[in-house]
Amino acid sequence: MFKRMAALAIAIAVLAVPAGVASAAPNKDIVETAAGAPQFSTLVSLVEDAGLVNALSGDANLTVFAPTNAAFAKVPKKTLNALAADKKMLRKVLLYHVVAGKLTAAKVVKRSGAKTLEGSRVTFTVKKGGKVFVNDARVITPDIRASNGVVHAINRVLLPPSM
Repeated sequence: MFKRMAALAIAIAVLAVPAGVASAAPNKDIVETAAGAPQFSTLVSLVEDAGLVNALSGDANLTVFAPTNAAFAKVPKKTLNALAADKKMLRKVLLYHVVAGKLTAAKVVKRSGAKTLEGSRVTFTVKKGGKVFVNDARVITPDIRASNGVVHAINRVLLPPSM
């Protein structure tokens, strides 16, 4: 009985992981990875507007806490319009979502926070039920791998402390 259960568990595990996924390195950078996911279309559009495509497509390893379209929908329209009109402020907000280095979920939960490319710090907390937060935004999809780092989808837009 134990052998059959073990064999079944192994078969399920093998079927759950597509061939080559575990060992294959991602071949799309952060921007290409985000552009390939419809849930990040607002973010990708804002990254393009802010002139940050090259910065997020380079060779440096980065971690992006990426707000989904639903997260941007929670931001008042007036605030979004103000950001769209002020490229410097838009860049500041977007860079507040980016940390130098590749911080997988396993690394994030062991840290209290990190300095962003904007210059301010974000805090990391693990709350009841193992839910991980960056400031007040919950990580809803961790460890989306890219060739130059990792993306964690979050449910809110982060605003730098100076705003």
